[in-house]
Amino acid sequence: MKKTTLFDSHVSLGAKMVDFAGYLMPVQYEGVKAEHMSVKQNLGVFDVSHMGEFLVFGKGALELLQFCLSNDVSILNNGEAQYNCLLNDNGGIVDDLILYKFSNEKYMLVVNASNIKKDWDYLLSKNTYGANMENVSDQYSLLSIQGPKTLQSIQKLTPHDLSTISYYNFVVTEFAGFNDIIISNTGYTGCGGFEIYCKNSQLKEIWNNIMLAGSRYSIKPIGLAARDTLRLEMGFCLYGNELSDDITPIEAGLGWITKFSKKFNGCKILKEQKEKGVKKKLIGFELIDKGIPRKDYEIFNNDNIIIGSVTSGTMSPSLGKAIGLGYVNSAFAKINTTIYIKIRNNLIKAMIIKPPFK
Repeated sequence: MKKTTLFDSHVSLGAKMVDFAGYLMPVQYEGVKAEHMSVKQNLGVFDVSHMGEFLVFGKGALELLQFCLSNDVSILNNGEAQYNCLLNDNGGIVDDLILYKFSNEKYMLVVNASNIKKDWDYLLSKNTYGANMENVSDQYSLLSIQGPKTLQSIQKLTPHDLSTISYYNFVVTEFAGFNDIIISNTGYTGCGGFEIYCKNSQLKEIWNNIMLAGSRYSIKPIGLAARDTLRLEMGFCLYGNELSDDITPIEAGLGWITKFSKKFNGCKILKEQKEKGVKKKLIGFELIDKGIPRKDYEIFNNDNIIIGSVTSGTMSPSLGKAIGLGYVNSAFAKINTTIYIKIRNNLIKAMIIKPPFK
């Protein structure tokens, strides 16, 4: 079982540690609801150092990425990031990731921890373009500071004006006394904030400085459980739930990051899906009757026929109501359609709505 550099810090803070993608990670500290609301109202910091980082550089880097990724990498300027999908030969999603462009011949892919080996092997197998590749996952750590008070909390730690970093942009600058730190305006919560990439050896000091700087703004350490409820309220997809090798971006509602202005792996299949439609679609829903939806619960229509299944579900800490995501037959995927979630042999009434949940 792997541990991040901050393992001892998490334990000393009373975190409940669980196995996540082969890492011992903090799932919660004082409780999911309290941590969730801390990010919503103030700010919180997540240790997500289990994520993977790949460098792709040199001649052929752009060509390799253009073939393997769904989005159009060529439109990126230096210092811009892009949400993206790695695609298999059938148009299925190998992984979803964030791509960072440093220069025309240098990119970084930030991939899901559970898919590091799979993604790396996939990219190697497709690299007929002579691109250089380096897996630096074990060298880098990642902190995500999220919430409305993030900027004012950590601005004192860097000479760079953080307000000038637009959404899905990044800089390489000084932070917390260290040079060459990557600060990106990205996140997975919908609450705003920044992500900090640093070397493992720098992490503890950076963590301590962030916690100290944020103390006057009620900063709290946040576990993976609250990260999940925050992303679900926004309707963001989670690999292994909404996304998999057998699900395409078109089915998952990710047509907006699938660009047919270029040729890419599986593009013929995806173009056909876009033109002719798909058999199933990802939907958001909220329960009308009492209950909590969970992954793999069956979804029924008015005629008591199974039309799909839940991929993620929870009781929303912010909204006080049960919400979820799931796949249903496309014929039943319209907004405001009444559906039923099977919970403990009871059919619980719900309605399809468009995320984010409000």
